Amino acid sequence: MRLRYGIPVLAVVAALALSGCVDNSTPASSGAASSGTAKDDKLAALLPSNISQAGVIKVGIDATYPPNESKDANGNAIGWDVELFNAVAGKLGVKAEYNIASFSTIIPGITGKKYDAGLSSFTDNPEREKQVDFVNYYTAGIQWASAKGKNVDPDNACGLKVAVQATTYEDTDEVPAKSKACTDAGKAAIQILKFDAQDQATNAVALGQADAMSADSPVTLYAISKQKDKLQLAGKSFENAPYGVAVDKGSKLGKALQGAFQAIMDDGTYKKILDKWGVADGSLTTATINAGANG
Repeated sequence: MRLRYGIPVLAVVAALALSGCVDNSTPASSGAASSGTAKDDKLAALLPSNISQAGVIKVGIDATYPPNESKDANGNAIGWDVELFNAVAGKLGVKAEYNIASFSTIIPGITGKKYDAGLSSFTDNPEREKQVDFVNYYTAGIQWASAKGKNVDPDNACGLKVAVQATTYEDTDEVPAKSKACTDAGKAAIQILKFDAQDQATNAVALGQADAMSADSPVTLYAISKQKDKLQLAGKSFENAPYGVAVDKGSKLGKALQGAFQAIMDDGTYKKILDKWGVADGSLTTATINAGANG
């Protein structure tokens, strides 16, 4: 899961020359994105006055995590997360302005008033809730994939090479814990290959440079759907947790977003978008705030 922390982690696997990767390294802004959803005046009245007056929600996003968030050929933010938020913004009568940034800078950008919100597959947890509030709109687990024809058991991957995106939960907690279990049992450690972007980690498996990858379930399922001839599921998903849009602690924006997410859940827009992207398995029926505190 995209459980990351505020300190940047340098993650380079220089020996691997990967081809076909999207370049997500250059910060950019996609401008303000509009939505076809109709404004709800009662929900719009919940917005903080500065956002209502500007008509724009400034959103920090790390667009390196397809299909959730990525960039198109023009550098604009795309993905099902983006489409959901565009629909939410439409309900509030404003536009979403996506500012592409590195993941570790988004929460500091919110607390420092650079962004109004952060949309980047954030896993909501108690530690993060000390800094920001989260409007919960989806649930995701961890899902492994392996190279086609290579059977990998995530609970017995000792000695294998496993690709992850740097500073995700898979990198900082999940795979290291599995590796420690291996060494504690006298077996070979897991070789963790860290990449700055998820598409690089995925390609490492597709190109045979890693035995498996670990990522959030919608990310892994999407990767397999795009490269069925090279990737396959490895085990079942596990450790489900809520995604949340990050907002400043105590901000009125949280209640406004919660209401808008609930509105698109109730009118069918939410499910339509998730179905379009093939990620409806993690759908919710109720939008909440700070559900990770109970995790």
